[in-house]
This record gives sequence, structure tokens and C-alpha cells, in this order.
Amino acid sequence: MRRRSVLRALAALPCLAPVALARDSTLPARVRSAMQRFVDELEIAGAVAVVGDADGVLALEAVGRRDLEGDRPMAPDTLFRIASMTKPITAIAVMILVDEGKLAVDDPVEEHLPSFRDQMKLGYRQGDKSIAERPARPITLRDLLTHTSGLPDGPLPDSPERDAPAPTTLAEQSEHHARRRLSFEPGSRWSYSNAGINSLGRVIEVASGTSYEGFLKERIFDPLGMVDTTFYPSPAQMGRLAVTYGREGGALQAVASSKVAPKAGERPPSPAGGLYSTGPDLARLDRMMLGRGALEGRRILSEKAVAEMTSLQTGDLKCGFVDGMGFGLGWGYVKAPGGVTESLSPGSFGHGGAFGTQSWIDPKKGRFAILLIQRVGLANNDGTPMRRELQRVAFGG
Repeated sequence: MRRRSVLRALAALPCLAPVALARDSTLPARVRSAMQRFVDELEIAGAVAVVGDADGVLALEAVGRRDLEGDRPMAPDTLFRIASMTKPITAIAVMILVDEGKLAVDDPVEEHLPSFRDQMKLGYRQGDKSIAERPARPITLRDLLTHTSGLPDGPLPDSPERDAPAPTTLAEQSEHHARRRLSFEPGSRWSYSNAGINSLGRVIEVASGTSYEGFLKERIFDPLGMVDTTFYPSPAQMGRLAVTYGREGGALQAVASSKVAPKAGERPPSPAGGLYSTGPDLARLDRMMLGRGALEGRRILSEKAVAEMTSLQTGDLKCGFVDGMGFGLGWGYVKAPGGVTESLSPGSFGHGGAFGTQSWIDPKKGRFAILLIQRVGLANNDGTPMRRELQRVAFGG
């Protein structure tokens, strides 16, 4: 069934370009106006918004301030914490290795990470203890990519690794994850799992023979010209960082910790959410995905890999943080547009981050839209009015 769905997706790809939206000279001004309203209302300090297609950027607008206290304006090359927007990039790395025959999405995780052998599932309670059971099957890479593995993010109260020291490598981190009891049968439910994506980072290391962050740089960032995408920003890059803000009493307050970045070796990179990036860099990534795996003559992924990643993998399972969503391999997938996704076509795909960042690609309309803000305390990071308004301007509707 999955092979047939991928073939159907591939067959549909050639017909997407003719319905792409026409270029619009008024788009940059409309994007700027739409984002400026949220700055004026003190919802955000500033924003960088990008709209483009496979051929290039149609609008790149910076509004407001990246640092209110320092009165530093937002600029097109401002650096942002993109948090969980790291997840689809990790998935791209997995699929590069699938293209090379070093991985298969239905591989049991234990084939690559032996510590996952004999993993147990939360069963039933006996008094004040939970009794573990063996799951019906091992978790697979597909389960991790679609958040259907049952691997929980935090240790359960009686977990043996509850008081363990913080891991310093992805290898140590995966050992911790392997000792966690699954919270449900693999494939039976959707539950967002940072632990699952972080485990994929270690799979990438084992399958490629290089560090996770090194693989991303060599196979994705450098070929695409993503010069500012990193887990460990340099001092010069930190000079362009957008400060993260919360809202208290109607005013924006800086989050002090947002002004400090990790240094290489201090802690492992987070495949689930550790990247910093810019609007221009992310635009090149989205153009590659709209280009069916290639950008400016450089192929990153096969067309088959792109089709599989961006087709629905979760069936009728309830997924995501807004209505009408499913999941592909590492990407959120719009099944039924509505609410914040009303301007997107069915089959659009993308991902958001914890600080309100968003990137969504509509292959039917042939466009992408990227929203970069740094805001905590939002009611729903995926359902913000900022995202909805940018998508309305970018995609119509």
C-alpha cells in the first residue's frame, strides 16, 4: 500500500507547476504590511517573512526589532532559533541515507541501535508500580519519523534512568531513550516525540560513519548554500541573533537565556530542535523541496524520497496541533485545510517551532511561506494569527 501511495504521489508531481501562482509585484509590500500589524500591536518584537517558489524568493521582508532594548532593527539575515523546524531537516538526512541504500524506513531501530533490543511497553499497574509488557513488534524508523513509535519524551516515574546524568553525546542520549518504556503499541497512535527524532540523529551517525551535525553540514547545508544554519552559532552570527520575547501585562519582556547559545562540545546537538537559521537559508531548503529534491542543479534527495516524505503516512490517526492534519516522514501534512491552514491546499507540508517559527510548502500552488519570530507564551505555536495572516497573503484565500 505504501509503495502504491508513493508511486501515485510521484505521478502527480509533473502536473503541479502549471497551477503555480503568478508572480505579483505587490507581494512584498503586502507581506510587510501584514507582519507590521503584529509589531504595532506588541504581539511580536519583529519578524522576517519569506515567500517564494522553486525559482527564487518573491518577498523577503524584515519588520520591527530583533532586539528592543538595544534598538536593533530586524534584518533579512537575522538569526533565529528554529527549534522543531530542525525535525524535517533530520528527516531529510535519513532519506539521503535511504537513497544510498544504507537505511530503509521500515528498518527496526534495533538493527542500527542495539540498545533498543528487548524494548518494553507500559502495560498495566499493580499497586503503585507499572508492569511492563513486550510490544507486538519493534519500533521502526518509520515510526520515529511519523511520531507513532510510542517513545515518550520524559522518563516515567519508575524509569531506571530518571536520575541519570545528562547525556553528552547522541550515543549516550540514545541509550537513555532505549531504556524508556513505550507508552503505546508502535503504529497505533500519534504522539509528538522529541526522543524519537533525537534517536534518528544517532541512527544517522551509525549509518553514515560521521557525526550527525557533520553529516547535515556536508550533505545538506553546504550543497544548498545554507551558510548560517548551525547548532553552534559563531560570535559573529550571535551578533545577528533575534532576542526571544514573552508578553507580560501587555508589554514584551526579553527572555534572558535566549541571548546565550550553546558551544560545540557543551552538549550534543538536538536533532529534534537545536538549529539556528535565517530566512534566506530556509528559503533554499524549501526551494529544494519544491524542486523535487534538487536546487540549481545540485540534487540532495531523489524524487521518490521527496514524494514519500511529503505523502500522508499516518492514515486516519489524529495528528498535529491544529485540526485537519496528518504526518508524512518528518513533515506535517495538511489533509483538510481549515482555520490556520485555510489558505493551504490539501497535500501541503511543513513544520513549526516552539518560538512561533513556521515554514509551509504548497506544491499545488507552487509556493512556500516562512515566518520567523521569537515569541514564547503563545497559546498554540502552530495556530498563531501571524502564521494565518502570512499564509493568507502568500497563498491567497
